[in-house]
Amino acid sequence: MNVEVFLERDGHWLLIQRGMQEANAPGVLAGVGGKVEIDGAGADVLEETARREVAEEIGVDVTGVVLIYVGSEFFVTDDGDPVINVVFRGELPAHAQPMAASAQEVAGFVWLTVAEAEANANCPPWVLRSLRRVAS
Repeated sequence: MNVEVFLERDGHWLLIQRGMQEANAPGVLAGVGGKVEIDGAGADVLEETARREVAEEIGVDVTGVVLIYVGSEFFVTDDGDPVINVVFRGELPAHAQPMAASAQEVAGFVWLTVAEAEANANCPPWVLRSLRRVAS
């Protein structure tokens, strides 16, 4: 199981560029996210995974930020692993300054409106589908 978080600020959405070493979808734009870990199992495991992944990938603490469940979907990774992806949205705190915490996982990030993401050739259809849902 995977979680993906789309964070908004002033009508723009934070999208990461996945690292080129990533096994699935290297180099493309995506929401912040990652796998649910067994040692993280417990109450609110999906929300806690979302918060952990935001901290790990872009160095932002979203403790106290309301994360809203948007939906879920099933996909198969480039190397054949089946995945259930759970999507959340939230507002990035005004004081937060995201940074790519690990260049291997996150090559960079951009702030885009939905229209800008739709025009970006590096934004895959599945990310656009989730982004449209979170923005509506």
